[in-house]
Amino acid sequence: MAIRTIRTEGDEILRKKSKKVEVIDEKIRELIQDMKETLHKYDGVGLAAVQVGILKQIVVIHESEDEPIYVLINPEIISQSGTQIVEEGCLSFPNKFAKIKRPEKISIQALDENGKKIKITGEKLLAQAISHEIDHLNGEVFIDKIVPGTLEIIRQEN
Repeated sequence: MAIRTIRTEGDEILRKKSKKVEVIDEKIRELIQDMKETLHKYDGVGLAAVQVGILKQIVVIHESEDEPIYVLINPEIISQSGTQIVEEGCLSFPNKFAKIKRPEKISIQALDENGKKIKITGEKLLAQAISHEIDHLNGEVFIDKIVPGTLEIIRQEN
């Protein structure tokens, strides 16, 4: 397995729509494992395949050590409700943070890494993460949705 390179701001692949996964084979399972390792290496909450340069509808989400790692293949939103204004960042936009309007609750259906149909309903952080990662699959990035005047750029000390 391997840590993948995360595509960052300015990389045109981040604006492309991902394609449905037709077959879950060893290559897809290896990509998923690499995505999990990459997510942990960079201490993220979620990662879409497009962020590592693969235009496939695959997302991994891990809210915290107490929670399971969700693998979502071909996720589709069934419903969403409420709104929350959240502080958000993105592994593809390092050191940028802003307030974003996201659904407070979201329900999706997807396939897991074994091809089994799953339904997940998430609230608060999980709803935020699912919404953020599905946006990536549609070629949308969080800076498109910033509440005006809330962008913060954290400068790294040399």
